[in-house]
Amino acid sequence: MAADVRQGLWDFALRLYGAPGISDACLVLQDESGVDVPVLLFSAWLARNSVALSPSDIARIDGLVQDWRNEVVIPLRAIRRRLKNGPYPAPTDETETLRNGVKGVELNSEKIELAILEAEGQALMDAGTLTGDATGNLRAVVEFFRGAEPDRKAATALAAIENALSAL
Repeated sequence: MAADVRQGLWDFALRLYGAPGISDACLVLQDESGVDVPVLLFSAWLARNSVALSPSDIARIDGLVQDWRNEVVIPLRAIRRRLKNGPYPAPTDETETLRNGVKGVELNSEKIELAILEAEGQALMDAGTLTGDATGNLRAVVEFFRGAEPDRKAATALAAIENALSAL
C-alpha cells in the first residue's frame, strides 16, 4: 500500500531509520558500501509511493546532492567520529559536548540534503513518469554506490531495511 504522499521525506526517514535495527543496517551500508543514507531513505520513500528508479535516475538524483554530501556532510561526520577518541584533549566531557554539537550540525546538513531530494521526489510523483514497480529501488541504490552487487553483509542490511519498509 502506498504511503500518504503528504508525509514528507524527513518524517518518513525518521520513522524508517528509527525502526528496530535500521540505523545499524544503514550504517553498515554507509561504511562498507559507500551508500549515501539520505539517498537510500529517499529511494525507500519513493518505493512507498510506487515511484521506481532506474540506475540513470539514481545517478542524476545523486548528482543533485553529491557536492553537498562530499563538501559538507562527510567532513562533519569525519569530525564527529574523530572526536569520539581524539585528538587530545578528547575524549573529555567538554569535547563530548562539542562532539554532540557537531552531531547536531551533521544531522541538520542531512536534513538539508533530504529537502533537496524531497523536492525532486515530489516533482517525480507529480509528473508520474517513473511510477511502477519500485520494489528494487533500495537494491538499485546500493548497487549504484557499491558499483557491484551487494555482498553478504550488505544484502543482510538491505533485507532488514526492506522488511522494515514493508512493515511501516
